[in-house]
Amino acid sequence: MLFQVVKIKIGIVIHQFTTEHYKDNTWVAGYNLLNEPASADHSKLVNFYLRVEEAIRKVDPNHIFFLDGNTYAMDFSQFPKDPAKVFPNTVFAIHDYAKYGFPASNEKYVGSDEQKGKLKHQYERKVQYMKQNNLPVWNGEFGPVYASTFRGDGDPEATNKVRYHVLKDQLDVYKHGDPSGDGAAIGWSIWLYKDIGYQGLTYVNPDSKFYKIFGDWLLKKKKLGLDSWGNDIDPEYKKVYTTVADHFKEVVPEKYHRALYPHGLYYDLPTYVTRVLKDMLLSQYFQHEYAELFEGLSFEELDELAACFKIENVAKRDELNAILRSY
Repeated sequence: MLFQVVKIKIGIVIHQFTTEHYKDNTWVAGYNLLNEPASADHSKLVNFYLRVEEAIRKVDPNHIFFLDGNTYAMDFSQFPKDPAKVFPNTVFAIHDYAKYGFPASNEKYVGSDEQKGKLKHQYERKVQYMKQNNLPVWNGEFGPVYASTFRGDGDPEATNKVRYHVLKDQLDVYKHGDPSGDGAAIGWSIWLYKDIGYQGLTYVNPDSKFYKIFGDWLLKKKKLGLDSWGNDIDPEYKKVYTTVADHFKEVVPEKYHRALYPHGLYYDLPTYVTRVLKDMLLSQYFQHEYAELFEGLSFEELDELAACFKIENVAKRDELNAILRSY
C-alpha cells in the first residue's frame, strides 16, 4: 500500500488548518517538518523541531514525524541523546546522494572496492545516530542525475550506464544496512517521481509543448550553470566564479571559513561563494527572462503546458523503474 509523507515547510508557526486537514487521513504516513536544514548552530534546529512538535501534537498526536538531520539531512551529531523520549513517534531521516552520480564528479564510477567502500562509509556516517539509539533508518532522498540528448548531454547512454551502476550499489548497501545488524533492508524513497528529465521515474516528454517553449531556455540555464542540481557549468563561465571564490578564500581568515555555513561534506568556502553568486544572485536576474516566456500565452496554451505533466503524457525511465522494481 502506498502512503504519502507531507512536507510541511511554512516557518515556525504551523498553520492549524494544515494539521487539521491531515490529522485523520490514514493515507498520510506522517509529516516531514523541514526539508534539508543547514544551520551552523545545531541547537537552533533542534529547538525548532521541539516547538513545531508541540504545536502539531496538540492537534494531531498520531501521525509520524520525519525529522531530517542537519546539513542536508546528513548530521545528527548534536541531536538529543534520548530521542525516543524527546521525539516520540518519530523517524529520523537521512538523504544519501552519491557524488559519483552527478556531472560534477571528477572520478568515473567503476564499482571498485574502494568506491563501494566510500558509498558504504558515507551511509554509515549518516546513520550512526540511529545505530547508537536503536532507531529505524529512513532514507528520504537519493539517486543519480541522468543524462539526455534533449538537454545537450554527450553520449547519454554511456553516462547513464555508469549512473545506474552507482544506484544499484547504493541499493545493495540499503538492502543490508539495517542498524540492528540483522540484514533487513532499510526504508527508502528515491528522489523523485516526476521531473523534466533529471532523475525522475517519469519525466516530461521531450516532444511536448513544454520543450517547444522552454527547451532553448533550459539549455541556456545549463550553460550558465543556473541550476546547480545536475548541471555542469560551461568552463568559460566557471572561471569567473573560481576567481571570486579564490579571492574570498585568500582574504577571509581561515578560522571564519565556516562561519556562515555548517561543516558539511561538500560545501567549503569556495563552493558556498559560488552557490550564492550563481545559483541565487544571478538566477534572481534571469527569472525575469524566464517569466517573459509565459507572456502572451492563452489560457488554453497554459493548460496544455500543465497537461505535459499528466501521468498519461509523461515518458517513463524504463531502466530505472526496472532496477527499483527488482529491489
